[in-house]
Parts: sequence; structure tokens; C-alpha cells
Amino acid sequence: MANAPVQRMSQLMAKTLRDDPADAEVLSHKLLVRAGYVRRTAAGIWSWLPLGKKVLANVERVVREEMDAIGAQEVLLPAILPREPYEATGRWEEYGPELFRLQDRKGGDYLLGPTHEEIFTLLVKDQASSYKDLPVILYQIQSKYRDEARPRAGILRGREFLMKDSYSFDLDDEGLTRSYGLHRQAYQRIFERLGLDYRICAATAGAMGGSKSEEFLAPAEAGEDTFADCPNCDFAANTEAISYEPKPADGSAVPAAEDIPTPDTPTIETLAASLGVPASATLKNLLVKVDGEIVAVGVPGDREVDLGKVEAHFAPAAVELVTAEDFVGRPDLVRGYVGPQGLEKVRYIADPRVAPGTSWITGANKADTHTKNVVAGRDFEVDAYVDVVVVDEGDPCPKCGTGLRLDRAIEIGHIFQLGRKYADALKLDVLGQQGKPVRVTMGSYGVGVSRAVAALAEQTADDKGLCWPQEIAPADVHVVAAGKALQTELALDVSAKLAAAGVRVLVDDRAGVSPGVKFTDSELIGVPQILVAGRRSAEGVVELKDRRTGEREEVTVDEAIARLTA
Repeated sequence: MANAPVQRMSQLMAKTLRDDPADAEVLSHKLLVRAGYVRRTAAGIWSWLPLGKKVLANVERVVREEMDAIGAQEVLLPAILPREPYEATGRWEEYGPELFRLQDRKGGDYLLGPTHEEIFTLLVKDQASSYKDLPVILYQIQSKYRDEARPRAGILRGREFLMKDSYSFDLDDEGLTRSYGLHRQAYQRIFERLGLDYRICAATAGAMGGSKSEEFLAPAEAGEDTFADCPNCDFAANTEAISYEPKPADGSAVPAAEDIPTPDTPTIETLAASLGVPASATLKNLLVKVDGEIVAVGVPGDREVDLGKVEAHFAPAAVELVTAEDFVGRPDLVRGYVGPQGLEKVRYIADPRVAPGTSWITGANKADTHTKNVVAGRDFEVDAYVDVVVVDEGDPCPKCGTGLRLDRAIEIGHIFQLGRKYADALKLDVLGQQGKPVRVTMGSYGVGVSRAVAALAEQTADDKGLCWPQEIAPADVHVVAAGKALQTELALDVSAKLAAAGVRVLVDDRAGVSPGVKFTDSELIGVPQILVAGRRSAEGVVELKDRRTGEREEVTVDEAIARLTA
């Protein structure tokens, strides 16, 4: 086995901190800064220090090995990209303000790549001309850029981040399904090797487009995604991707709609209290503007509208809430008393729970008045059914009906069956077996490399600090010299022998640093095994400690080396 390097903390470019950074909100941000792994350069922009770079490189290595194992070929494309391909696919505008745009000295438009679908498509268009050149999977590990309005949570939500993005190119949908499956399996192996707890969840495609999409989510309090899973079946999905079919009711026996006076009841809460009915019996109608056009969104009164779902439905159009000014000159829109019946020139979309035949109490489009017995399909029509409510704990599983569980999670991977969206826009064809052009079909697959580091920190840390899995830790063993010259000499000698056997060693040989600080730092830094050259060094006895379990044992130097090199 080749010699491994010994990293001496007396020479290490990293300082540990006793206190959390003032701006840190999540555990990974606090610990990665305190343990000397990263430092903030600017809002959402981070520098990786030597220990952090080792962890990052180890994640890269695992990702690279598993991508190579499915036959993917690694390339490296530029990060600064021309406007034209993104304009051809519509994403120059669709990405909105999150896209970093810039100009060269001649006024040419460029962007910093958030993803590279367009550029990979053009690369394959240049290199592949025949069906014999396909299928092919290409990937890169490279920095990506997103102009976050409020970068936060340390490296979890930055403006620059490291990502593995890969792209499959196939002749037909059957080939795409095969490439998608290869990536799905590779991602499972990657995250299992990294030691991540994860769930595979159905997801929305968003600006990426395509027919099928799944996320790999790591449950964590710091997560920005909410996912639901069923305790009774295998259903799991990002809450943004959960959908239900409308279940029509028999509304034939419902009496005719009837206006009722309801003074001072402009909210669902005041209306339900005034009439003595549950909020679920009322129909809430939220008005939004879609590229300036007013649209009404109907949901049961006891549910909240998920604006993210509304925005996703109308994307790439801009969606915003109406303001008081929007009611001026619109006598058909009475603030606090809007109902779907009788709306003029207003599109009406509704949650599937507002199914045909269901009966509601809703606004009468007159001040201080509501209407009861308003039946969907009889008294008003729904232009489109869209799942727009915030998913609640206990909502029925779309697959089996059991109450769903909700949890927060960090997105660590995402896979898409893109189909021909980008191939159509950029005219990616190859000559088929029959001598005719064949339009290529694509898949897109991402792993958040830097984000995986933060996710691991969130999932594995304890009250003492970081606690890395063996596969990605910056060292295999953290050797601590308790302080005296003899102890330091023994620590360095043991470190050299371990390194000669291929063990990666971080040794704390700092002079003038108390044993207590060294012990605290060893737990904060989080290397899996800690070896202490302490009070029994003169006897050739050291202490071995398992960082995760806290178990410790005094053993001879030879036995310690034997265990750590086994």
C-alpha cells in the first residue's frame, strides 16, 4: 500500500473557533466554519480550506467512480456560456433574476452556467452524426452559479456551488429509460457509500422540463424541501409534486344558490365563526396576477394556497398577488367577498378538492354578502384543476389513502427524463439505421457535491462537532499529542508508521496548545478514529477512541497500529 501523507496541525492553514459565527443559522454552517473547513468570502460565496477541500475531493472521488462504473465519460465544459443557446431553449428568460448575466467589452451577452443542458447538446451535435455514435453519457464536476436573492445556510444555499451534472443521449425512449435507470442505481450507490440517509421522491421538472423527474432527498431540519412519504406503501414525493384527481360528487340535491348577509366577514375565519360552520365548508378565492392578467385560485377554506405551485403551473409567466389598486375600476371584484360565480373575464383555477358537484359557501361578489349552496359545475366552471394547496400532515396518500407523513430534507440529487425539449430547440439529429434523421432524446442528472458535504454534516454531527463517515473524512485517524515532548515524539512516530501503511493521518502536534483544546478540536473536526498519546506514552500505551460511539480503550502502540491498518 502506498504511503499516505501526514497532515500536521502545526502547519495546517485552518483555525478552529470556540463560538458559532454570528450569521450562522444551521448546524452545518456553524460547524464547518468552527472546525476550519470553510470560510465566507462574500454572501453565498465560500472558500474551502485544506480540511474542507479533502472532504470535498472525497465526495468527488466517490461520484466519479460510480459515474465511470456506468460507462459515463468525463468532460469539462466552460462555466461562462454564450446567450444564444439559452435563448433558443427559452431559458435565458425563464431563469429570471437567478441567472448571472454579464457582457464582454464588445457588448456580447454571456451567463454563468446554472446547468449545461444546452452546451452538452451542442457538443454532441458537433461530435455525433450517426446512430453508431449513440448512446452516450457525458458528465462533468464543475462549479455552478445562481444569483440567490438571499443566500443563506452556509454552503447549502450559495451563489456558487460544486455539482456533478451528467447527460444521456439516446436514439429512442427505451434507451432513455435505460440511461435513467443506470443513473438512478448509480445515485443509490453514491449516497450509500457517502453514508447519507436519503429518500427517492417524485418531483416536478421546473425550468428543466421533461416528462419524469425524481429527487434524492436527505432528511434534515435544515432542509428547504418538504417531502411526504406513506407509512403503508412505497409512495414518496416532494410536496410540490403531489397531485390528486378530482372526485366528483352528486350535487343534484343541493338547493339553489342563495345570498346571505354576512357583514364584517372578509376572512374565512370571521365567516366561519359568524355562520357557525367549519372553514372546510367555505371556498377561499385568492386573486393573483399572471403577467398582469388577474386569475382566481379556489381552494377549500381550511387550506392554504401554495404560491410555489401556482408559479410552477404558470411558469415561465410572472405571478404576483393582487394589490388594492387592482380592484379599482373592477366592480365585479369585491375585496374580501370574491366568489367564482359570475366572475367576468377572470380565469378560474381550482384545487381538485373543489370537484364537480361539491357545494360551498363563498363570496357573492357583493359587499358584506356571501352565497351558500354554490355548486361546482352548476353555478361556476373551473378552467383548470391544479394541485395548489399546501400539503398537510395526514393528507391521504394518492396511492393507497393512508395519512401521509411530512419531513424536511436537503436535495442532494435530481434526475430528469428530458425527452426532446433541448434536441428540438437545438436540432440535435443523427442519421438513423434507415438512413433518415433521428431526433435524439435526452436525460439530465445532477448531484450536489458541495451540498452533499453540508448534508452529511447535518445528518452525522453531534453535540461535540462533526462526525464524518470513513469514506469522506479528511483523515482516517486524528493523532493527538497531549503536550509534552515525549508525547509529541510518540505521536509523530505513530503517525509516520500509520502513514507508511497507507493510513491517512491528521496529527495535532501544536506546541503551546493545552490538551483540553486539542481534545475538543479532535471532536469538533470529526475524524472517525482518535488516537491520544497521553500520560502513558512512556510505557508505549496510547488511547484509541471511536469518534462516533465515544468508546475508548488503552492499547499498546503496536496494537493500535495493527487495528488502524487492519
